[in-house]
Amino acid sequence: MSIQFLLILVPVILGTMGFALDLGRIYLVRGELNQAASAMALAAAAQLNGSIGATTLATAAGDATLNDSLGDGNKYNFGSIVVGQGDALLAANAPSYSFFASLADAQTGSAIADGVTAHYVAVNLTAEAPLLFWSLFSFGQSRKAPLAAAAIAGLSAPLCTACGIEPFAIAAPDLTDSLNFGLTVGNLYTLGFQCAPGAPAGPLVGTRLPYVVVNGYNTGIAELEDQQLFQTGAQGLLPAPYSSTTLACAAVNSAQTLWASATPGPCAAGANASVTAALCGLSSRLTTTQPAVCQNNNDLTNLASAYPADSDPAYLTDYTTYQGNSRRVMTLPIVDAISTLGVVGFRQFLLEPNPDGSVNNPADAGGRFIVLYLGVVAPVRQGRIDGPACALTSGPGKVVLHQ
Repeated sequence: MSIQFLLILVPVILGTMGFALDLGRIYLVRGELNQAASAMALAAAAQLNGSIGATTLATAAGDATLNDSLGDGNKYNFGSIVVGQGDALLAANAPSYSFFASLADAQTGSAIADGVTAHYVAVNLTAEAPLLFWSLFSFGQSRKAPLAAAAIAGLSAPLCTACGIEPFAIAAPDLTDSLNFGLTVGNLYTLGFQCAPGAPAGPLVGTRLPYVVVNGYNTGIAELEDQQLFQTGAQGLLPAPYSSTTLACAAVNSAQTLWASATPGPCAAGANASVTAALCGLSSRLTTTQPAVCQNNNDLTNLASAYPADSDPAYLTDYTTYQGNSRRVMTLPIVDAISTLGVVGFRQFLLEPNPDGSVNNPADAGGRFIVLYLGVVAPVRQGRIDGPACALTSGPGKVVLHQ
């Protein structure tokens, strides 16, 4: 009886140990694969900027999370195997990416989108998990179990509060137009610094739109004011811990304040030094060689090397042909009027060089630079969907996981 009991008990013990160890490892590996898929989807979706080459950039960004040259690539099986590579025992397929224009399409896997229309990405991973005790049974003789993981990332709902955006506020030409605020997608505009009294400098191209610089000055950090102006021009309003949420973000239905040293003055006086510092930051998006007026300021010269120029600085009239890394894509607060600065939404523009190919001139007396109006094409880095009485139906979102 004891031998018969033992013969019955051994499989039960092995099966129980299989549940405890093999099933535990399967769940661990699946969790690691899910985590990797989520990281890849988020990285890829952040590159969907509405250009023809966006899906190529997105795929490269997702694959970059698997780069283990610094030992920080996404791995599985107790962090021992790089996702997508496998080893001598465990096979793993390269990740697959699919791009979609809507979340519904991404969730059903239908209607694959191109780079111009893609706002969502689905990442699929497959790999094998090792089996120990279950390999003694017929169903586990291969000593491994196939696993799969998937994630979908893409745009959130329109942001009520956008953070890290560019500090150049423009008044909506038409407040009754909730989609484009009276702007025309694909048109070139000259943004010129607001001034009064007197006649402002005319447009370089297209229509002139006046702007002001909204306040992002943090007196509690070491960077000088002109350095902070350069940084906001180069990358947008400075995020925490450099700035408080109030200084780093703009919220719909809330009023912005002017950057005090960039307060508009008489048109005859031209743009002041603070505006020039901000425009020097803008120039860093187009060139690594700073214009002379920026080089003359040692505070700014030392900062310029930290901001690489866009990989595509060409003058464009068709945004879909843009092949850059989104350094030139700007998200600006649209306000009800320059005098009140009540934010009504956010829209995006492409910073342009001058038509002759030269870099925009930060020393321009009118504080002018050229932009191509895009509408909404790319995700904003940070922000909130909720806000005071905010019920936007259009506008940029941020990248979030949807599944």
